[in-house]
Order: sequence, then structure tokens, then C-alpha cells
Amino acid sequence: MRDILIPGDMVASEPLRMENTYVENGKTFAKVLGMYEREKKTLVPLEGVWIPKIGDIVVGIITGTKNTVYEVDLNFFGRSILIGSKYERQSYKNGDVVEAIVKDVEDRKTVILSGPKILYGGTVLNIKPIKVPRVIGKNNTMIGQIADLTGCNMIVGKNGTVWLKGEGVGVATEAIRQIEAEAHISGLTERIKRMLEEKCGPRRPRTQETEGAEEKFE
Repeated sequence: MRDILIPGDMVASEPLRMENTYVENGKTFAKVLGMYEREKKTLVPLEGVWIPKIGDIVVGIITGTKNTVYEVDLNFFGRSILIGSKYERQSYKNGDVVEAIVKDVEDRKTVILSGPKILYGGTVLNIKPIKVPRVIGKNNTMIGQIADLTGCNMIVGKNGTVWLKGEGVGVATEAIRQIEAEAHISGLTERIKRMLEEKCGPRRPRTQETEGAEEKFE
């Protein structure tokens, strides 16, 4: 069973060691607006910002260059940079969309990126980072069915930036926005599947690029 809790709501009449909660007078209370799953005893936040972690896969836009150092917009309150090498053949220009990995985080405000890959063409969509797990889905179920039914290539960054490419971008975007709005409502995977089937028809063959986008989140 799932309940929507706001900060200050009582989670349990006993002290529990649980993320996003605090204990007061022997009782456990919610610290955030979130979805409480009683069976799993977890409180999943419905609002929040991206807190970068080493190994996170992100999608960003090059916004500045100086020699081999590139500023990258990750829709993040801090600074994000990609440090190239003078021996590297690939260069980047302002406006390039890149997929990269968080290599290091300095003082929680500066993100150092590595392993960049330019994402040519397509479009970029920003969503709330806290909703990224719902867009991906358990065992990639949600992102998999969106890719299958729209034939759209997708890479979902942990920072909340999504890159999409293909004829089905419009429908894929509509599905992602619906997921973002209804992340707290049970049965979401089936609702999204029905909506996609109504708009797109039978399953479409996926490209290698789309399959690779999913595998990154396993």
C-alpha cells in the first residue's frame, strides 16, 4: 500500500531508521513530500534536486570552451566541466549535446565529467531529477516500452535531462510528461503502455542505439 505524505506527517508510531525521515518523541515523521510504501518501509521523495554521484550517467549541453576545458550545462546549481586532452581528436563546440559520466565531485558544487559522447540531432527534454527512476522504471520496464512502442532513441540522464531522437519523439515526450505528473499513482506502467499502444500501434523494431541507452541503467 502507498500513501502520499507531506513534511511533518507521521510515518510510524515507533522510531524507524529510514531515509527522508526524522524521529521525534519516539515517533517517525516525513522530512519530504514523498510516497511511502508500507510493505518496503521506504519513503520515496516526489520533489528534489539532483545530487551528483560518481558514476552517474548524465546528459548535458556544451556552453563554453577554453583550450581543452569545456563548460557543460547539466541543469544543476553548481559548475560542471569536461577536461579534454591535447591528444584527443574529438573536440566540442557550444550547443553540442553530450552524454558523459560523473568522474568526480568537488565540494558538492563542481562536477568533473569523463567519457563524453556527442549525441547528434534529436531534442532535449528536462524533467525533475527525482522522477528519473520512474521514467526508467524497475528493470528498465518504462523506458523499454517507450522505446519499443515509439521506435525512439532515448538516453535519460540522472541529472533530469533526456535526449530523444526519432519519428516518435512527440509521443515519447507526451509519455514522459505523463510519467512526471503521475509518478505517485500506482498502475502507471500499464497506463503508459495503453496510451502508447493507442497512439503508436504495434511494437516497433528498436535500433542498437536505443537498446544501448537502456543497458546503461541496468
